[in-house]
Amino acid sequence: MSVLENKAISGYLHKLVGDDGIKIIEKILEKAPDKELTDEKVAEISGINLNLVRKTLYILYENHLAIYRRERDKDSGWLTYLWKLDLGNAENMLKNETKKLVRKLERRLEFENNEFYICSAEPPHRILFDYAVDTNFTCPVDGTPMTYYDNAMEKQAIESRLEKLKQMIG
Repeated sequence: MSVLENKAISGYLHKLVGDDGIKIIEKILEKAPDKELTDEKVAEISGINLNLVRKTLYILYENHLAIYRRERDKDSGWLTYLWKLDLGNAENMLKNETKKLVRKLERRLEFENNEFYICSAEPPHRILFDYAVDTNFTCPVDGTPMTYYDNAMEKQAIESRLEKLKQMIG
């Protein structure tokens, strides 16, 4: 199975490099999966602008999904970068990103354990109880009265998402 056939990994890569980046990855995997290619050759086989190819390759490199080596031309002194995809690490990188998301959601859930008040504006402004007390339960933005806000649905949604993500991680 190709690494791009895995929906989770494909989605992760898409988030990193976008539509053109996915096209670049697909063309490299199709034309030269185990070969080193110059960025110019990648641009040629993908039909995508050289600057975008370079940007994509560097993003993949920064995320440990591509490697490169440099060669210096003895006559001109120019450096040539030879790139190769290393998508074997994609699953680990996805798992790390998922763990980061879990930590963010846990912090968000902790914040949602506060008591909130909202005003009647559209969209309503939501503030913490302590600040609502300080403003005498009047919205500091539009001056309308504030009422208690039950955020049980938000908490439930976060908890559900956390459960699914934790199951994914294993």
